[in-house]
Amino acid sequence: MAEKKWYQRTATRWIHFRSVPIKRLWVLIAAVFLLFSVFGFYVDLMYRGVLPYLVVLQIALYTGLNASLWIIVLSRLSMPFLVGLIVLQFFNTWINSSLANWMMRSFDLKPVPSEWGIHFAATATMAVIILSYVFFTVYIRREGKESFRMRNELELAHGIQKTLVPPVGLRTSRFEIYGISRPSEKVGGDLVDAICLPCGDAIAYVADIAGHGLPAGILMGMLKTATRTALLDAEGREPHRTLPVLLDRLNTVLPEVKEPHMYATFTGFRLGADGSVFYALAASPPILQWHASEQTLSHTEEDQFPLGLLPVSSFDGQRLDVASGDLLVIATDGILEVCNKPQEEFGVERLKQVIAANAQNPLPELAERILAAARGFGQQLDDQTILIVRCL
Repeated sequence: MAEKKWYQRTATRWIHFRSVPIKRLWVLIAAVFLLFSVFGFYVDLMYRGVLPYLVVLQIALYTGLNASLWIIVLSRLSMPFLVGLIVLQFFNTWINSSLANWMMRSFDLKPVPSEWGIHFAATATMAVIILSYVFFTVYIRREGKESFRMRNELELAHGIQKTLVPPVGLRTSRFEIYGISRPSEKVGGDLVDAICLPCGDAIAYVADIAGHGLPAGILMGMLKTATRTALLDAEGREPHRTLPVLLDRLNTVLPEVKEPHMYATFTGFRLGADGSVFYALAASPPILQWHASEQTLSHTEEDQFPLGLLPVSSFDGQRLDVASGDLLVIATDGILEVCNKPQEEFGVERLKQVIAANAQNPLPELAERILAAARGFGQQLDDQTILIVRCL
């Protein structure tokens, strides 16, 4: 878990570094150049200041360019260039010596008085350090402003997230529905929603966008809009066909508004005013059912394609037999795949134990017990969403 977290942080920083525009990156390159050019003056001091001024400047220029090249290669170029740069480091001393000897022969350079050379090297060292500090400060301030702007935008997106995915509480004559979603970042890709139809039926569903963060959050907002729009004519459709038709429509719409690698899983219920329950799945976690009369748990799962990934139209819906007091629970992968230190997943069986121990509790309390159990088991790395339906 620690290694995975470190890798995710490192990958995020690397992607950010490579995405910095060159008009902002040049300030950092200049700061690094100036800082590492100090080595040229340091070499002169080690020789007691007798090296010719042009030789000292040549060494300073070379060491500064070498350090700047690391920034350019790491931020803009591919792996072969990085390998070549690493190999170059083994020849730096030889290159510097060869250039210094060539300059001394070509321009007939003579050693300078030690006192003058030491004074020159010390003054130059102080000057380039101050200049490098100025450039570093400018770069940090610019990036700080950019970071502040991005944080404000994320806060705004977080507010939109809370508007799009508030805790869901809905009660019909035959069912009580509760859902809650907790993103792993400011913006998440999980969605839980419930809609009451004019006929007294209700639609409750959970969707999970692959990934998390802002891209998943944007697609989640699109999915919620598309779902609610597609359900405008749900009342007049046969209950067992409502959800399959919905999934077919979403699977047709999503590919046009997302990146190719993104997709969504989906679990939906049509909860009838007569007590009937119809469900449909799209590559989602199993439906857990608490049977109140028998005090037992079962789960229902089916192999179905996710939404938005393949041009399929084979989604199907089934009826689920329920009785008074039964619970239907959907928990997304953000809960089921939480890992502890030995890399064991929280899993379906542990979730069943939490449900069995708290089946009589109010639905918000049951949801909080599940979330607390997942938090106590391991660190949250993905959005965590729960939908619970109680048959009254």
